[in-house]
Amino acid sequence: MTTAVRRTRQQLAILEALTAREDFVAAQELHAAMGRDGHKVGLATVYRALQTFDEAGEVDSILTESGESLYRACTTPQHHHHLLCRECGTAVEIDGPVVEQWTETIAREHGFTEPTHTIEIYGRCSDCS
Repeated sequence: MTTAVRRTRQQLAILEALTAREDFVAAQELHAAMGRDGHKVGLATVYRALQTFDEAGEVDSILTESGESLYRACTTPQHHHHLLCRECGTAVEIDGPVVEQWTETIAREHGFTEPTHTIEIYGRCSDCS
């Protein structure tokens, strides 16, 4: 039996604001956009909610080249990677069966089990090229 997760009013508003976007967004940017839309949610609440959603697999998170975390509502529940345009921020979810196999092989060769990984590929999309 699956246990339903109870969400606060603020968490629901944050998830709704994130779902309304197609791009990856920083917590501060999401907080500012929510404020402009009339939502009164603290920045710390936004950070905590995004972290909770990330840990639950409800959002995708990536680290930018500068080390900032960005978030986006997850559209694919299975493990996947992202191809990201460094100009406009367009993100494409991609599968990587070769990467998955390589990860398992490398881990096994070194005596590791249960490997996890994150791969983000940055480039320029066709609109920005």
